[in-house]
Amino acid sequence: MELGFLGGFKLTFEHLGRRRVTRQYPDEKKPKQPRQHGRHVLNRYEDGMEKCIGCELCAGVCPADCIYVRGHDNPPEHPVSPGERYGYVYEINYLRCIHCDLCVEACPTEAITESKLFEFSFTNRADAIYTRDELLVGDDGRPRRLPWEDWREGDDLHTSGWMRATSPSGAAAFEGEVQWSGELGYGVRVPEGGQSGRRDDEATGTRLLREVMEAHLVPDDIPFEHRGMRGRMERAKESAVKKRARVLAARRRRAELKVDQ
Repeated sequence: MELGFLGGFKLTFEHLGRRRVTRQYPDEKKPKQPRQHGRHVLNRYEDGMEKCIGCELCAGVCPADCIYVRGHDNPPEHPVSPGERYGYVYEINYLRCIHCDLCVEACPTEAITESKLFEFSFTNRADAIYTRDELLVGDDGRPRRLPWEDWREGDDLHTSGWMRATSPSGAAAFEGEVQWSGELGYGVRVPEGGQSGRRDDEATGTRLLREVMEAHLVPDDIPFEHRGMRGRMERAKESAVKKRARVLAARRRRAELKVDQ
């Protein structure tokens, strides 16, 4: 009976020596994968013209019926987009959106994509309905940052990696090939790597599952260099680097607050 009682603590004692996965949120946030689906953005071409042509395909494919689009003819004197029409009205209701990215898949001009920002809250229901002016990127090509959004470095990079990983009819020959035009502020974005060897993980920020989930792996699956005392030293170095990064980030925020005041 005593052995059975003590045996219940076996799992607890096994985890005592494992690497901690707790993060000091919100000062420290977990790195986001390139295929993270977050808040949408409406992109522009490198010459500043809008990519949206008001075709309403995104609204038609949306399973949550959260997108409302109305197209309008381009004014001959000052066209908004290269096509005949542009998105005169564009609204997304985030009380309904499920971030499935089907709107991105349906868009023929790469106008609508999703950033990595998913931490945004509202004080009233009206703020949850994003309009065209809020979704459209600014003159520098960067997403507009609203007061209730918590943007961090990298949240606007490699938007909708899932969309950019696809290829016509699933043909493997097109995997990793750039098939989209450049965007204002970013140029031609890097393609997301697939199953082939043609991938640039450093450029896209892709991390192997083994690196992300190592703390939860069984000992046999952990790389040899990360085991025992050697692994503890490596984890201590990583912890020191992250701590210094948090300190520097806090200093920058304090300096920005002083400038604003």
